Amino acid sequence: MLLVTDLALDLTDLTATLRGHGLEVHDDSATRAMYATDASLYRVPPRAVVRPRDEAEVAAVLEVARATGVPVTSRGAGTSVAGNAVGPGIVVDFSRHLGRVLDLDADARTATVQPGTVHAVLQQRAMAAGLRFGPDPSTHPRCTIGGMVGNNACGARSLAYGRTDDNVVGLRLLTAAGDVLRTGYDAAGTAWTRGAEATVAAAREAMTPYLAVARTELGRFGRQVSGYAAHHLLPERFDLTKALVGSEGTLGVLTEVTVRLVTDLPHRAVVALGFESIVAAGAAAPAVVAHGPSSCEGLDRRLVDVLVSRRGPGAVPPLPRGEAWLFVELSGEDRADVLDRAWRLAADDLGVEALVVEDVPTQLRLWRIREDGAGLAGRAPSGEPAWPGWEDAAVPPERLGEYLADFDALTAQHGLTSAPYGHFGDGCLHVRLDYPLGRPDGRAALRAFLTDAADLVGRYGGSLSGEHGDGRARSELLPRMYSPEAIAMFGAVKRAFDPTHLLNPGVLVDPAAVDADLRLDGVTPLRRNGSRALGFAYPHDGGDLAQALHRCTGVGKCRADNSAAHGVMCPSYLATREEKDSTRGRARVLQDVVAGHLPWSDPGVHAALDLCLSCKGCASDCPTGIDMATYKSEVLHQTYRRRLRPRSHYALGWLPRWARLVGRVPGLAKVANGALRAPGLGRAAISAAGVDHRRSVPAFAERPFHATWQPGGVGGRPVVLFADSFSDAFDPQVAEATVRVLEAAGWAPRPAASSGEGLCCGLTWITTGQLDAGRRILGRTVRTLAQAVRQGMPVVGIEPSCTAVLRSDALELFAGTELEDDARLVAGATRTLAELLAQTDGWQAPDLSGTSVVAQPHCHHHAVLGWAADEALLRRTGAAVRRLSGCCGLAGNFGVEQGHYEVSVAVAEQQLLPALDDAPDAVVLADGFSCRTQVADLRRRPALHLAQLLDPARGA
Repeated sequence: MLLVTDLALDLTDLTATLRGHGLEVHDDSATRAMYATDASLYRVPPRAVVRPRDEAEVAAVLEVARATGVPVTSRGAGTSVAGNAVGPGIVVDFSRHLGRVLDLDADARTATVQPGTVHAVLQQRAMAAGLRFGPDPSTHPRCTIGGMVGNNACGARSLAYGRTDDNVVGLRLLTAAGDVLRTGYDAAGTAWTRGAEATVAAAREAMTPYLAVARTELGRFGRQVSGYAAHHLLPERFDLTKALVGSEGTLGVLTEVTVRLVTDLPHRAVVALGFESIVAAGAAAPAVVAHGPSSCEGLDRRLVDVLVSRRGPGAVPPLPRGEAWLFVELSGEDRADVLDRAWRLAADDLGVEALVVEDVPTQLRLWRIREDGAGLAGRAPSGEPAWPGWEDAAVPPERLGEYLADFDALTAQHGLTSAPYGHFGDGCLHVRLDYPLGRPDGRAALRAFLTDAADLVGRYGGSLSGEHGDGRARSELLPRMYSPEAIAMFGAVKRAFDPTHLLNPGVLVDPAAVDADLRLDGVTPLRRNGSRALGFAYPHDGGDLAQALHRCTGVGKCRADNSAAHGVMCPSYLATREEKDSTRGRARVLQDVVAGHLPWSDPGVHAALDLCLSCKGCASDCPTGIDMATYKSEVLHQTYRRRLRPRSHYALGWLPRWARLVGRVPGLAKVANGALRAPGLGRAAISAAGVDHRRSVPAFAERPFHATWQPGGVGGRPVVLFADSFSDAFDPQVAEATVRVLEAAGWAPRPAASSGEGLCCGLTWITTGQLDAGRRILGRTVRTLAQAVRQGMPVVGIEPSCTAVLRSDALELFAGTELEDDARLVAGATRTLAELLAQTDGWQAPDLSGTSVVAQPHCHHHAVLGWAADEALLRRTGAAVRRLSGCCGLAGNFGVEQGHYEVSVAVAEQQLLPALDDAPDAVVLADGFSCRTQVADLRRRPALHLAQLLDPARGA
């Protein structure tokens, strides 16, 4: 192994030295941008990112760090909201390779995991044995156990299960000196340590002057997690396991964690209690806790209004009357007992109204409001972006009501607004605030609020952090909570474990300033009418692309499997597990672009975007509303505008144009199809077009739909049929079936254009970033359709992605232009087939009882249009429907382009292909042309559009 002796390495030498140890190292500008921030306000670009495969490689990183003086920051999922997981030296990403459950002992009720193990992975293993890991932060689908140990995370059910330190029974870590330190407990519960004797002795010695301080200032209430848990280093209770939990990676580097598992109680009921105000809800929390709940979560109208504005009124289940609510979970072994406790709580007259919820789907909808809170609260009631920084302060629960009143007064005093929520049973409040960071005095305003907020918490005997750790956001403020002696004690503990400040500098001891290294420093608005001609108008972000990109707060939901909620985001990350292929990773890179740290044409920028399927899943599934498909189109527009483009942009991006040309010449479709399938010639043509040779090429229809359709002669209410280019040129049977369904329902479909040839939405130009051309093509369509809409006709689409362009992209492209009114008119009148039929009086769904259906909703259908109308319609048919989550993997031009085939198949293997294999005789329902193509390509099975499933002629 290479020995390091040079103490003054530059970035290139540092990387070479690390690679000399056989380490996986990344130091390109895009990777450094991705890891420069977590879910916090801070941006600290690392010098290099290392992704170790085992403990020996972690030791090698520390060896290099000691020899070079370059500090080390440990990182799990990067969901830390206080800047705990960013650092200026080497960032060690444990989530990529060190995420295994090493052992699960159901009899002993313990599990040993690597630090990068995702909470949900451990939970899945534990639940298979009838057990669970108690703490469950809202980020549980993606946060790591190592990160939970670092912050002493708690979650919504800490009333039942406690904090992380209550559930850890052993640690294995490397000290800054490179020694292995193991901690744990014997059969009698007595704490023990093995290894790193000098460090352990130094820790004992460091506490000698501070025994009184540790006994009086620490451990005062359950959510006091700020600073070090030095009271566990007292001689009468010396317990390194508990002392190290919550130390935020500043005292050692974890390599293994052993946790306690508990019985997963089988029965749960939720009582939703309504209150006149959030202050009243907070004041009632201690009385609720007296009923022995496992969870008591609070929120008010502000957060609910954000959710309704983002996702519509159907996103919130019925709530009891009030302006604020407590969601209270009671759980137990006996269902009758749980329900009895729930009804007793409901009858306790604690608020204005109570609602007992027993059915699990509704409970999950309630908890989803809470779990998405950090993202939903990313937009303040003022409409401005809301930021972390004062995320999780806690006070003794009996004082929460008073604190909430004073906190609201404080935010008003500083001219801020927020949508607070939190673990009210524990006295912990989560909040994001609309700090005016875009103003010249924004940094000063942030500092002024944080210092006043810290003083307020101090007056209530509270903790600056209740579960997220202090990080860069609060470490400088610790003297406002603790005495000078306590601060000196924390410094002594740090020196005992890490005398050279090698581990996570800037956190807890010798902290960075709370207003230093802010992510938004130097970021200026980037608007269409500014110095750069933007393709989209970004109307939801004040026309500012920079603000749109900074919607990403880093909560990392894109790194989770969102299939349980029928989610789509983020298919490429699920296939590769690479941060660069997550929505967050891409957003971080693009944030550096708009801040001027990276050029639009940087290879790392395009590498990050290359595997984005433009599925738009993030637009609906990301709680902050990131729309990476739009941003990718913008980057391609900025990069290639008036320049030579990749071949696929001309071949696939102009596909509707080529299809129209083929359709205009009788017999040409047959010739083109033959040529594309001819040995040698076809493969050469496909390769020249930038298409993967393993892909089949859809055949041109010998007679496109517009050439055969002769509307008229049928009575009924007129409706414009938007026959998109794919339905017209490649799959006219779908368009024909749509006509029959509409006519049978009493509609009189009319062509979108008087010429009968149809109009194009410009989708393929938009997705390939040819936005000037896309705007011209779509503009003609919008003008034409608006004329029909003004005559009272609705518009019904066939292809979901093209229909979604009319409902969404047109508004983004034409906002602020002469076509804005037309675009709004068309968007408001455009319907899917299911939506139109749902509004059709007297229409009867066909009886499909006995039919088994595997349904693959198109990503744009899910994200933009919503699949609820389709689901309700299918329920009316009596068919047995299995709705799939996730993307099919083809996603328009993505899956056919060279370099994407393997990822396209890997995405399909997440949900689609296993479902097809499980149900070989089921009808496959896929409205999207690309979805049907993927099914045909990978499983040689036919798939139907909804119109074909409902077609009156289908039975015949």
